[in-house]
Amino acid sequence: MPTSTSYVSTDLAERYAKQLASHLGHQATVDETPDGTVIHIGAGSCRLRPGPDALILDAEAPDDEGLTCVQDVIGRHLVRFGQRNELVVTWIEATDKSVR
Repeated sequence: MPTSTSYVSTDLAERYAKQLASHLGHQATVDETPDGTVIHIGAGSCRLRPGPDALILDAEAPDDEGLTCVQDVIGRHLVRFGQRNELVVTWIEATDKSVR
């Protein structure tokens, strides 16, 4: 299953995670888990894990097309919400996780 991760630098990670889950919850399934919030988009999903200095996004889908869709939806909305703080979402494919 293709996966990717993004480390979005921000000291407002919890706020952005809640805002994203609330906004996308109107059109997607959102699950709260002990490991973070999971947003299900189509057959894929993205786990949001707020940290002290970053919002960590872990995306997965059954195929590359589904992964691209999850990355696009999550990334596009998060960048728009964080426009004032100039948030940047850069996805790292599973094979490239050593590049942190």
